[in-house]
Amino acid sequence: MCDANDFAVGAVLGQTKDKKHYAISYASKTLSGPQLNYTTTKKELLPVVFAIDKFRSYLVGAKIIIYSDHAALKYLLTKKYAKHRLIRWILLLQDFDIEIRDRKGVENSVADHLSRLQYKETHDELRINDYLRDDTLLKITQADPWYTDIVNFIVKGYVPPGTNKRTLLHDSCFYLWDEPYLF
Repeated sequence: MCDANDFAVGAVLGQTKDKKHYAISYASKTLSGPQLNYTTTKKELLPVVFAIDKFRSYLVGAKIIIYSDHAALKYLLTKKYAKHRLIRWILLLQDFDIEIRDRKGVENSVADHLSRLQYKETHDELRINDYLRDDTLLKITQADPWYTDIVNFIVKGYVPPGTNKRTLLHDSCFYLWDEPYLF
């Protein structure tokens, strides 16, 4: 669900299960100086592009249904002649299986609320804090991969101390060793 306002955009990543919608993640962003001067259509397409960029890892290879309160967005994907920015955005969106559906602002209340958040600070642009601490990124807690014992048992019949041989024998029957790969 995506929505835009005069000064901010909001997006909600959700999933439908048993005909019920479940929210997975929320994102909003205040518009910068040049973005404040966009036309209404560009402002309504901006949260779609923002959401696709923000949630890309969740959306790759999935059918995406975008709910927006701006009906003209449906026709932008088929538009042949447009300004450079719109063409760039449309090319970005063509990488995905997207369907845009019109939904009134009242029914799209979560994204509408996110796009209407006002901040009391007087900063020109309030950025979303996406900072992740470096000590948690790609942290490895175990030196050997999980399949080390299985490979050693299949190749050489080695059972490490403290490991149940019967469990290792049972687990190894599901794998095939074809030098240098484990299948």
